[in-house]
Amino acid sequence: MITGRHMTKFAVFLMLMACLSCIAAGIFSAELKEAQTIGTEMEYETALFDTDEIMQVNILMEEEEWKKMLENAISEVYYPCDVEINGTVVSGVGIRPKGNTRLTSVAADPDTDRYSFKLEFDQYVRGQTCFGLDKLILNNNYADATNMKEAVVYDMYRYLDADASLSNYAKVSINGEYWGVYLALEAVEESFLQRNYGSISGALYKPDSMDRKGGAGDKPDGAGPKGGAWEKPEDADLNGETWKNPQGAGPDGEVRENPNSADGNDGARQMPDPSDMEGEFKDFGVFGKGFQKNQNGADLNYTDDNKESYSAIWESSVADTKGSGYKKVIEALKHISEGSDIEDYLDTDNILKYMAVHTFVVNLDSLSGTMAHNYYLYESDGKLNILPWDYNLAFGGMEKGKEDGASETVNFPIDTPFSGTEFFDAMLENEEYQKTYHAYLRQLAEEYVDGGGFDQTYQRICTQIDGLVETDPTAFYTYEEYTAGKETFCQVVRLRAKSIRGQLEGKIPSTSEAQKEDPSSILDAGSIRLETMGVMNMDKKRGAF
Repeated sequence: MITGRHMTKFAVFLMLMACLSCIAAGIFSAELKEAQTIGTEMEYETALFDTDEIMQVNILMEEEEWKKMLENAISEVYYPCDVEINGTVVSGVGIRPKGNTRLTSVAADPDTDRYSFKLEFDQYVRGQTCFGLDKLILNNNYADATNMKEAVVYDMYRYLDADASLSNYAKVSINGEYWGVYLALEAVEESFLQRNYGSISGALYKPDSMDRKGGAGDKPDGAGPKGGAWEKPEDADLNGETWKNPQGAGPDGEVRENPNSADGNDGARQMPDPSDMEGEFKDFGVFGKGFQKNQNGADLNYTDDNKESYSAIWESSVADTKGSGYKKVIEALKHISEGSDIEDYLDTDNILKYMAVHTFVVNLDSLSGTMAHNYYLYESDGKLNILPWDYNLAFGGMEKGKEDGASETVNFPIDTPFSGTEFFDAMLENEEYQKTYHAYLRQLAEEYVDGGGFDQTYQRICTQIDGLVETDPTAFYTYEEYTAGKETFCQVVRLRAKSIRGQLEGKIPSTSEAQKEDPSSILDAGSIRLETMGVMNMDKKRGAF
């Protein structure tokens, strides 16, 4: 029996524990609330990008306007349309063809009008969105016979919970008539920043080293491509019509302001035929007619404190940069190059996830190769982040014609993966960061691929798009080529995972130099033809069969 004295002590004890529990709960609640405010839940995450069901996109547009846009695709001018997405109609949307090589290659091919597109929901109606999304990208799967390289890459980013665009397949129709199966992507703009970071503060850039001689991207105010006159060597476009769009003119010739449209690719640029560029990349020589290697900071290497040394960054501004300045970016690049206080200048965990996926998928049309482009740079409060973009040429898509291309792709070295930049060197040389990077690579190889995640994604994609590819009226490849391509893709992905496991275990050299010294230890993929998955030079694709 408990005496009164002991009962009093026991009551005091219970009250004390209750108080401590309340304090602990309050602290935990505050921490949880802070964690939850890092990003913002957006309606379009489930309304558009639930991959259990593909997106239905019906572009409603006057036939003459649609033809006019396709005939003048190279000018990258927005045209008005209405868009029905999953049964919801959004009126007054801006649409235009997009891309660099994707755009010019299709424009130069008389047999196809299958462009990639941008749908800008607030182009004509200020503040308009589609379930909160400001811009939707429709990628045409150019140079990808598998129709799934890019989809799988973004699935891998999502698997690691990295900062990357949401994706989903889309059945695209024009005025109700099936046009083709595309990959729909969340554009890296304001809504992306809101979803991932809870605000649209900071600075967002899309650097590109492929600047054109004579002023590509030049602007009087130096603020970026928005409103700037992209220079064109001729006075006519591909159809012989007068060039009318130096500063964002609408389809009727009226100049319209478009503060939200720039993504580093706006304006008219001419790209050389990719087949003419091979062999020139490695020595940074002239890239076809009118192009030259000129990084201007696009490779993210620190050179000095001069703003002019990084013009490729400032000229590629995508989002509002209020509160941010070039000094923050340069200071961060300097500390990163020195390997000092990296945590203060890099979103280290997300960067390591980016490095792991990017290295796994061997995308040489990027910082992994000799061209510094196809990525976004985000700066917030002086801290930098890398955001992924453009993966149709992943898994060896740049290795066409190389006798040993498949073996090089499968065994791509995990510890020397970036030849186009020194930006990641300090992290690769740091024991703790390298350990985390390796852990993410192991997770992709052992869990995602060997553990069944890839197979599940692959089967879902096949179920969703096989029929659409077979009846696709604008497809770049036949259904037989698609079938052969995706089977080769499975082989490459599984062999890549096997090689990464071997490199992590020390059975296969993990640097390019060591692989050259001991080529006998790498996996032999000589029987695989990477061309089967698609090649960069589309007019030669039939040669793969």
